[in-house]
Amino acid sequence: MKYCPITYELISESGHYSVRGLKSLSPTLKHLHPLEFSQKGLRSEAIARVGEMVIQGVQTKLSAQLKVKEGHFDIVSANGHYVLKPQNEFYPDRPENEAISMSLAKMIGLEVPVHGLVYTQEGTFVYFIKRFDRIKHNKHFAQEDFAQLSGQSRETKFNGSMEKVASLVKDFCSFPKIEMIKLAKLTIFNFLIGNADMHLKKISLITREKVVTLSPTYGLLNTSILFPEAKEEIALPIRGLNTHLQRVDLIDYYAEEILGLPKPILFKLLTEFKQVIPHWKILISHSYLSENMKKAYVDLLDERAKRLDL
Repeated sequence: MKYCPITYELISESGHYSVRGLKSLSPTLKHLHPLEFSQKGLRSEAIARVGEMVIQGVQTKLSAQLKVKEGHFDIVSANGHYVLKPQNEFYPDRPENEAISMSLAKMIGLEVPVHGLVYTQEGTFVYFIKRFDRIKHNKHFAQEDFAQLSGQSRETKFNGSMEKVASLVKDFCSFPKIEMIKLAKLTIFNFLIGNADMHLKKISLITREKVVTLSPTYGLLNTSILFPEAKEEIALPIRGLNTHLQRVDLIDYYAEEILGLPKPILFKLLTEFKQVIPHWKILISHSYLSENMKKAYVDLLDERAKRLDL
């Protein structure tokens, strides 16, 4: 069986995307043609454009615009509304990993930009995500990541704690009690899927219509199956711990004590996670991860859920 690489809906063997997947990009998009580059060509193109693009990060990235009438992504150096991430030479399935991880986040109710996988000319996948900080043309929403807010840099992006993140949310967000629920959900989610790369540069605040909130979620990965030798379970420690975390650390201490979630809200949140996990497993089975990666993803999810009594 074949599934849409944007929505994971069942599609015909001769198809590439579902109607809903294409419409998530644009209501009038009829086709999405493969990129005109191979994976090697995309990496070369990214190197050639270094210094022209303003996209940050250590992973190879390209800026793109969606040409709706032509039905393809056009790589650009400026004013791109999408970011493309090719395959990594050393870590297989990274685009597929990010695509399914972001889709799991959307399923639990985290705010997630339009994203998915697009084919290259050789039939492999590149991850794409729509930039949520763009309004139109070269206008954008004000956005600051937590490294900037806490006086850290790209080199010191792991120098922090989830307690510090909570205090910054309290200090800067317009309605901190609402954002604390979002932060709790994001923190529990990252633990469950094995994401140990949610550092200070990957959590941001955004100002839209004079209201400051946590930005949409981005850069989610199951790093534990990408880097099985790593011991860390989360990027920023909770109560000084980033490994061997238990329910008492994430739920009783962080969500209830530090974030101040009332017991009824916390119960509702944990119930949502418990109910969605079986649906997550189905979505993972429809993903474009390798079979070994799918199994590793589900096995880790089961182990982490058991630790949280979900």
